Amino acid sequence: MQTSSPSQQGVDADGILRLIDALDADPGQNPHSLMIVRHGRIVASGWWAPYARDRPHLLYSLSKSFTSTAAAFAVAEGLIDLDTPVIDYFPEFADDIVDPRSRSMLVRHVASMSSGHTSDTLDAAMANDPTNLVRGFLLVPPDRDPGTIFAYNQPATYTLAAIIQKRAGQTLVEYLRPRLFDPLDLPPLGWQEVPAGRNLGFTGLHAPTDAIARLGQLYLSRGRWGETQLIPAEWVDDATHAHIPTAAEPGITPTTPPLPDWSLGYGFQFWISQHGYRGDGAFGQFCVVLPEHDAVIAFTGATVEMQRTLELFWQHLVPAFGSEPRERTGADQRLLDRLADLRVAPVSTPKRMLQPHPARSADWEHAHLQPLPSAPRNAPTPEAVEVLRVGDEWRIALVDASGRIEARLGNGDWAVTHEAPAPPVAVEGGWSSGNGNGRNDSDSHDGDGDTLRFDVIFLETPHRLRLTCSARKGTFAASWSTVPLADASARLHDLQSPSPRG
Repeated sequence: MQTSSPSQQGVDADGILRLIDALDADPGQNPHSLMIVRHGRIVASGWWAPYARDRPHLLYSLSKSFTSTAAAFAVAEGLIDLDTPVIDYFPEFADDIVDPRSRSMLVRHVASMSSGHTSDTLDAAMANDPTNLVRGFLLVPPDRDPGTIFAYNQPATYTLAAIIQKRAGQTLVEYLRPRLFDPLDLPPLGWQEVPAGRNLGFTGLHAPTDAIARLGQLYLSRGRWGETQLIPAEWVDDATHAHIPTAAEPGITPTTPPLPDWSLGYGFQFWISQHGYRGDGAFGQFCVVLPEHDAVIAFTGATVEMQRTLELFWQHLVPAFGSEPRERTGADQRLLDRLADLRVAPVSTPKRMLQPHPARSADWEHAHLQPLPSAPRNAPTPEAVEVLRVGDEWRIALVDASGRIEARLGNGDWAVTHEAPAPPVAVEGGWSSGNGNGRNDSDSHDGDGDTLRFDVIFLETPHRLRLTCSARKGTFAASWSTVPLADASARLHDLQSPSPRG
């Protein structure tokens, strides 16, 4: 994809700068990357260091839009039919699935999250069959007739992906490599597999921001890439209009009120937005397509306030799209300078100065720390933390059943370490001098006068782990800024892209 200045493509660079300012000023946002495409040209791209251009990022449910694209190829090639009952693709389960609604569920129903269930069935499906999620899903009787009600339902997408992979005899990444990834000039990508040999489909794809932008541009161009029609334009039109309403129906009380951009309908693994349509994933992974402005927004981040992210796009970026090229202005250069200087805020700041060395080095040189007894176990968490001194360099190690993640401790800037097979991480922090409040209770590290605080960013995910350590007490406390969406068996080493394939 070629680059251009914003002004040449009729974009007000000041609008993009205002968006970046707003993202940085909002403590709930935590952006990682931003790429804006207008008229097929990249007009802005930036990564908040230590995140980087070529590093893959866990897309969570934005993976679904890539699964939708695999379905586009499978339909065009006659491998699957949207109007065929799902059970027809799994005759081995025919005797087990007796509920008439389950048996009437069509492929288009799982593609559009309209399986007839009124809530997500992941837990129930796994309880029904821990070894085969498709069978477990089909054993959950729908509450309504398929095609009549929406529920965001992970096993529905898993089932769509399983049909494609079964019919193709390949994983999704293998199937998409010659059809999508090679034409879009994408690198090998990792996608989580459950079980081995079957990509999850509803989550688990790790891809760089550029891959998000290219997928968005493909859909914006109605399936055309360069001189080649990769996917049928009819599929793009069908996938990106509402097949099922997503606002609460009368008589159904949602657990939370529908947010504006989640209440406008759902297509085939795409959401309809106040502007255009989008694929999105947990914690702010976005591919926003704006046909009315001939533009694409690719974004990764770590937020639980995704509606707020979209509102910032609508407030600052949408008005920046003009109809005519502009004369190049100083704002273009200011934007380039700003994009080159983006970074995730460190733990150490002028207002909260952390020292690069502890007051008593001997206490820390071989510290082996245990978690506080009250530490929660609902996410991957270190079972021990080690602090080591190597010459003038301090290193930390996170230890759990999957092994060690040892990394340099940066102070004032993020220190990036990637020592395979451990995941790539960035670490920053230091020692505080205490707040002098004299507290000495076992559940607090404040006030002990010699506390190590540092954050660990798992660079191929949206996740950041904060640790507070006390050598005197021999303990540490750990908390996630955004808790990884993983089952109880997940380990710290899982917080990285699977080996790239396809």
